[in-house]
Amino acid sequence: MYTIEPIADVTNQRTSITDDYWGSVLSTIVLREDIPASSLKGIEAFSHLEIIFLFDKVPDSKIEYGARHPRNRKDYPEVGIFAQRGKNRPNKLGVTMVELMELKDRAIIVRGLDAIDGTPVIDIKPVMKEFLPRGEIRQPHWSSSLMEQYWEGKS
Repeated sequence: MYTIEPIADVTNQRTSITDDYWGSVLSTIVLREDIPASSLKGIEAFSHLEIIFLFDKVPDSKIEYGARHPRNRKDYPEVGIFAQRGKNRPNKLGVTMVELMELKDRAIIVRGLDAIDGTPVIDIKPVMKEFLPRGEIRQPHWSSSLMEQYWEGKS
């Protein structure tokens, strides 16, 4: 058994769980009191960060372990929970690459974080091109269709 304590919390204008229009969302990630501000030292040298967060509003009764239609759309194939990025995951972990806009003492301001206001942040990592995928990325057509409006600017 693992115990993971959040290191920060998300503050933004998104208060309800929705599937699309995360592209222009600005979020402030504020370190918790027991995490020193020095943990962010040097982060402003990076353009993008990877944010690992907890889908804490997902009730345990909604967790998926098997296959389902993404977004419950029957026009998408039934695929396993690990073949999609839905929030109803066994460990309720979300991961998103965001653009770092600003460092402010104990907080960072980022664009494009698909987490709602109050979401606990588990970890923050700088994006380094050496950790990005090597070679061509392959994905099924349904996943591209599903994401068509996800990063649109409307919020």
